[in-house]
Amino acid sequence: MSSITEMARKHYEKGVPYEIAEPETSLYKMLEETAQFYPTRPATQYFGQELTYGQLKTEVDRAANVLRLAGVRKGDAVSIALPNCPQHVIVFYALMRIGAIAAEHNPLAPKSEIEQQIKRHHGQVAVVWEKSISKFDFGPGHQLKTVFTVDITRYMPVTKKTMLALPIAPARKARDQMRLAAPAGTLSWDDKVRVASPIDPSTPHATGLDVAAILHTGGTNGMPKSVPLTHKNIGSNANQNLSWVYRLHEGAENFFSLLPYFHSFGLCFFLVCAVKYGACQIMLPKFDVDMALEAHSKTPVTFFVGVPPMFDRVEKRAREKKIDISSIRYAISGAMPLPADVAKRWEEATGGYIIEGYGMTETSPTMCGSPMTGQRRRGSLGLPFPSTQMRLGDLENPDIEPAEGEPGEILVKGPQVFSGYLDADEDNAQEFTADGYFRTGDIGVVDDGFVYLADRRKELILSGGFNVYPTQVEEAIRSMPGVKDVAIVGMPVPGGEEVTAALVLDEGVDNITLEDVRAWAEKKISHYALPRSLAIVTELPHSQIGKIMRRVVKDRLMQERNRK
Repeated sequence: MSSITEMARKHYEKGVPYEIAEPETSLYKMLEETAQFYPTRPATQYFGQELTYGQLKTEVDRAANVLRLAGVRKGDAVSIALPNCPQHVIVFYALMRIGAIAAEHNPLAPKSEIEQQIKRHHGQVAVVWEKSISKFDFGPGHQLKTVFTVDITRYMPVTKKTMLALPIAPARKARDQMRLAAPAGTLSWDDKVRVASPIDPSTPHATGLDVAAILHTGGTNGMPKSVPLTHKNIGSNANQNLSWVYRLHEGAENFFSLLPYFHSFGLCFFLVCAVKYGACQIMLPKFDVDMALEAHSKTPVTFFVGVPPMFDRVEKRAREKKIDISSIRYAISGAMPLPADVAKRWEEATGGYIIEGYGMTETSPTMCGSPMTGQRRRGSLGLPFPSTQMRLGDLENPDIEPAEGEPGEILVKGPQVFSGYLDADEDNAQEFTADGYFRTGDIGVVDDGFVYLADRRKELILSGGFNVYPTQVEEAIRSMPGVKDVAIVGMPVPGGEEVTAALVLDEGVDNITLEDVRAWAEKKISHYALPRSLAIVTELPHSQIGKIMRRVVKDRLMQERNRK
């Protein structure tokens, strides 16, 4: 057992196991069992329209047959480019049923990005949102041979669909945001599933060691990579997550499914954890705070997994509109640091707990979390999860540990950890230590078993011989009056890098000087880490789940510098 794991376990909440069961069967088996125990329990709620677990399984079994008839076999990758909608759940579990692989894509990603992802996973069939179809080339001369298009209004209530069909401007605008006429040569997914027979029960299932999904990431070095995750990887992480929040009641919870399913965070918690626990997913195709609170008002949410901007906006709008959110007993925040004021406001509004979790696509995704009790530690990534071994590696040699109290690279081993990137044998050799730990590329420190993130190794700034951690500098500046958003990057200068702050100012704030920023930040960070240059920008680029994309910020600042 690693030293961090041993220290961490003394802080586990009573009721949380040290080890979890590692499933050896297909993820489809979880849906099958839930549908058997809770056939009339709502599985999804989409704009108020419910689909029960019994109905979901029936749709999945029909969809599995549609895929089989399209030539999809065990081990084949099938592209999914859909927002959150009932069909996304159906397609995913249909693929799990026949042992095929769900190759997830962001439906709003650029065409060039999707093309590269498809080349890496070699899939020939795609299930695509009508609005994203222009990003997929198919037919003779192309890798993709069969493309199904999805109408995301299909599972809406009749009244909602009737309103969308009205010949008035607001209805046309809403309809145009959701639908687009499918081009010739595509097949209607919804029509095919509606008339299909269920798949032959004798059709073989996948095993735990088979690949279930392929997700896409920048990897630990910033280069685009594809991450294959097995049924065992994802199923184990579902068990780890649910064991951590063991006070949830099976067959009685309502999950806010607002994170995108194509992201590992959304896939594990909603496509898998919710189904395993017989929870109802209250879903929307995109995050809209007013629509989310409207859905919550009709069916109170009990469990919310999201990113800090979501919690911030939901709490503020609920307070403005005097909407009660106290039914949300438990919440988990990830992807970026959770500001202390957001956590405080959230817990005051709900009377429940919000904790931070830590994970990566490569770890299915979660590997750490704070206790879901008053013992949680703000600003910490938390404790290694059950069945998870974790240690720090020296920044020069990950096979040895740094001195006690010193930062090191976070290394992890467990059933949720992938085995290597797709078609990247040379890179994979560098991603694991000699004793089999995955190198996260994150730099952390440990205090009594709790892990704290210093920064991404690839984003570490070397300034004047000192290591500067962008996250720490950002946290010091973010609380400054007048600052709406901040990114810290290292700009190249002779002999090293210069700490540069890119700021977005609050509306009505005319200007903030470099001297102002340094005077504010020096109360919280060392002098060598203070910004030496400042850029005021109108916006900062964020990923789909809200992370600041520092690499893009740096590229933009470099372009601006070169123009001068």
